[in-house]
Amino acid sequence: MNVLLLNPNTSTAMTELMLGVGQRAAAPGTFLVPRTAPRGVPYISTRTEAQIGGAIALEMLAEDHRKVDAAIIAAFGDPGLFAARELFDIPVVGMAEAAMLTACMAGRRFAIVTFARALGPWFEECVRSHGLWERCAGIRMLDSAFRAVSEVGTEKEDLLVELAMRAITENDADVLIFAGAPLSGLAERVADRIPVPVVDQVVAAVKQAEALSALRLRKATAGTFRRPDAKPTTGLADVLAVRLEHRDT
Repeated sequence: MNVLLLNPNTSTAMTELMLGVGQRAAAPGTFLVPRTAPRGVPYISTRTEAQIGGAIALEMLAEDHRKVDAAIIAAFGDPGLFAARELFDIPVVGMAEAAMLTACMAGRRFAIVTFARALGPWFEECVRSHGLWERCAGIRMLDSAFRAVSEVGTEKEDLLVELAMRAITENDADVLIFAGAPLSGLAERVADRIPVPVVDQVVAAVKQAEALSALRLRKATAGTFRRPDAKPTTGLADVLAVRLEHRDT
């Protein structure tokens, strides 16, 4: 089984970090195929950047969707996720949605801890778009500068654990999620310091992708996630235009 690990950020260091975490968690015979956005921003942290990253994610999926069994949009916030599910036939997993749904099976309410205040509004909108705000105990964000985003999980580990503990004691969180690609792998390192389950976003996404592929659910031909009717395009990347215009059928 091949799973596309699609990073809509341009940071190859983040891709390598998530690849290592995800491949260690993958079942025997599951192979992650890493891809990094060829253009955009090093890490997505605003609505504007998410819109750009989502469009680039669709282009990347158009290039590779026939080569893999499932795909992961590897950015917390899931840019382009719903559009990808509408347009492509393979299971497409969002890292945020996978982490949150997994957390819902481990406790009543989950809290999200992340590394930058700018991420808060976008993450809240992501939680709401998935219909999970009632299950969210809150979003905690670091409020201090860091040296390099790719190393923030290590540099700010103690502060992130402190935020997690505050979410448990002050917001009654039953489960914790460390959110954002740079925090991949942090859950495993600090799980024994936190008295509730801690979900790793990448691990959850890999296991959900494996499960959806094994279920062999059919692609919708009716309803809101059926493939859109063919429509002419202008100026789009050719691989995406082919998919939108149904020139691949």
